[in-house]
Amino acid sequence: MAMHRQRLAVSALALAALVALAACGTVTGPGSAGSDGRGTGTGTGAVRDDPPLTGTRWGVESVTVDGRRSAAPAGAHVEIDANGRASGNYGCNRFTAEVRLDGDTLTVEPGTTTEMGCEQDIRQFETLLSRAFSGKLTAVATDSDLTLTTVNGDTITLTARPPVPLTGTRWRITTLVSGSTSSSLPAGTENKAHITFGEDGTVHGTLGCNSFRGAADVSGSTIAFGPLVTTRKMCPDPEMRLERALLAVLDGKRTAYRQVHRTLTLTAQDGEGIAASAPEE
Repeated sequence: MAMHRQRLAVSALALAALVALAACGTVTGPGSAGSDGRGTGTGTGAVRDDPPLTGTRWGVESVTVDGRRSAAPAGAHVEIDANGRASGNYGCNRFTAEVRLDGDTLTVEPGTTTEMGCEQDIRQFETLLSRAFSGKLTAVATDSDLTLTTVNGDTITLTARPPVPLTGTRWRITTLVSGSTSSSLPAGTENKAHITFGEDGTVHGTLGCNSFRGAADVSGSTIAFGPLVTTRKMCPDPEMRLERALLAVLDGKRTAYRQVHRTLTLTAQDGEGIAASAPEE
C-alpha cells in the first residue's frame, strides 16, 4: 500500500496571507499571526475571521479540468496539521503530501496514496484530483473557501468543514481495517452500513443488511460495546461478508477510537477495525 506524501510548510498565517494577497497584493509577515492561530492583515492589524489553514478539514467541492466541472464524492478532503503535513482523501483512497509555499504559490511534490479498489466514477474523480493537486498551484482564499489553480488553468475548489460531535452523528462506514492494511467494502455494499452513538450510552445502525442496536460505553479513548441485538434477515453474499466483518469489530468488543473532524476509526484489541465518515453538508 502506497501513501501519497507531500510537505506543507504552511501555518494558519498562510490563509490570511492568501486573503491579503487577493485583496491588496500584500503578504503578511511571520510575526502577524495572532495568539489564537489566525493571521492578522498588515493593513489594519485586525484579526480575520477566516478559518485557519492548519487544523481545518478542507472539503473538496469540485475539480474543473479543461472547463468541465466534476463534483467531488462525499469524503474527499484535505487536512493540514501543525507539523506541516497534509493528508486527506481523494474520494476513496487516502493520501499524504509535502507542499512548498512561496507567496500565493503552492508547489506539491510527488507523494503516495493508498490503492484500494473503488467504484469506477470515484476512480475517475480521484484521477482528476490527484493530477490537479500536483506541481505549482496558485492559491486564492475568500471567506471559508479556497481555490487552487494549476498552470493549465484547471481548478480545485475547497470549503472549510467544521468538526462534528461523536454522538448524534450518522457515521457512514467506508473502510475495513486489519492491522496496518485498509481495504474497501465488498463491491455493492458501499453506503449501506452506518452507525450512530446516542448520548444515553446506546448505539444503533445498519450492518449493510441487518439493523442492530446495543450499548456503547465511551470512556477516554475507548468505546466498550455490549452484545448487539440484530435483525435476522438473509442477505446476498457481499452484504453478509460485510456484516460478519463489522460484528467482529463491534459485537461485545472494546475498541480504541479516534475522531479527527469528520473521520472516525474504531480498532479492536486484535487489530481488526473500521473507518467511517460523517456526511458532508
